Amino acid sequence: MKRPDVNASPDRVREPALARVVGLPGAILLGLGSIVGTGAFVSIGIAAGVAGPSVLVAIAVGALLATCNGLSSAQLAAAHPVSGGTYEYGYRFLSPALGFSAGWMFLCAKSASAATAALGFAGYALDMFGVIVPGSRVALAIAAVSALTLLVIGGMRRSNAANALIVGFTLLTLAAFVLWGLPAAVERGPVTLAGTFSGLSDVRSILEASALMFVAYTGYGRIATLGEEVRAPRRTIPRAIVATLAVSAALYIGVGLVAVGTVGAAELARMTAETAAPLEKAARSFAGPGLAGLLALGAITAMLGVLLNLLLGLSRVLLAMARRGDAPGPLAAIEAGSGSPRRAVLAVGAAIALIALVGDVRVTWSFSAFTVLVYYAITNLAALRLPRAARLFPRWISVAGLAGCLGLAFWVEPGAWLTGLALLGAGLVGWHVLAEREAKS
Repeated sequence: MKRPDVNASPDRVREPALARVVGLPGAILLGLGSIVGTGAFVSIGIAAGVAGPSVLVAIAVGALLATCNGLSSAQLAAAHPVSGGTYEYGYRFLSPALGFSAGWMFLCAKSASAATAALGFAGYALDMFGVIVPGSRVALAIAAVSALTLLVIGGMRRSNAANALIVGFTLLTLAAFVLWGLPAAVERGPVTLAGTFSGLSDVRSILEASALMFVAYTGYGRIATLGEEVRAPRRTIPRAIVATLAVSAALYIGVGLVAVGTVGAAELARMTAETAAPLEKAARSFAGPGLAGLLALGAITAMLGVLLNLLLGLSRVLLAMARRGDAPGPLAAIEAGSGSPRRAVLAVGAAIALIALVGDVRVTWSFSAFTVLVYYAITNLAALRLPRAARLFPRWISVAGLAGCLGLAFWVEPGAWLTGLALLGAGLVGWHVLAEREAKS
């Protein structure tokens, strides 16, 4: 069976369409549910281990780059509102090879991010209950992936309701952490924040930490990958992405200031490495077990929210790839009753569970940083090809996003980008082999 025409409109390629059931509030909540979780509760601690107190600068740099990429994603999604995100944009505005590369990198990057979220959830949950058993973090992470996979199979409406509850509670707990901890951060800041700007001479550390923090913002991409399910996409998607980035940037800067200001960057990094639950430990240093317990609950719900939204976004990209013949055809099926791409969801859930076996949040997050930067480089390249009539923002925004992504991609750990390049090469080889076999059949 031959692949569909790569230049054809997705409306002619696909099978039954997904229902447009997501409005502006739901789209913002989906974006926040994908962002406010691993970034706040885990990645700030990882980046602090790289850049020290200058992690606060890295948080701001990551936010600026994410804004450029977010605006590129917004105008692409508004002009071409289908499931698949940059995978579809690459095909439409660039080339089949770049379209496939974007889809493949997205699956690799966000599967690793989802595994990080699952491990982070397990770390906070086990620490909250004082469980110290070898292998328990990985086992609980896989159990969480399995449970949420079953929830996502039930369809978008059910997933949206669960996401709204999760995001609301998460924002409440992080706001409590910032407000309660700010006086302690101000008091201890002269010591703990002393090297924030003096450390800027270590450019390599700042750039690596910025790359790690950039990944923490990229949950806004879930809004674009769900473009086929958003109502009035040309109006809703750009507004939702901008609102999501503004809220998450303010929250990350506040959380980073309090976390580093109260315990110091080195201690925060140590807590992250040992328990994957640094904010809960930081809260104990200035507020005792009451806030720490609330924060642990918030972290647990936040990680589950990130995992839920990544399952949604990943399954929609895999669905789009299956529709074009870049993934096995049966993964394009949509269940009549729930309107859910059940097989794609199950495949994504299995991949995330497999990556979670690594058991180390630093490894999974660093790998995600490189692959997601490659993905968004393609996003910005596609945005530069938009016709003038479809452009919502100046071209320089996409140029800055492209330069930033390519500039940061190779500052992560060498093992992470070497693995990413190997997977990209393997994916392209497999794609060409599959295309040749289908052309002969």
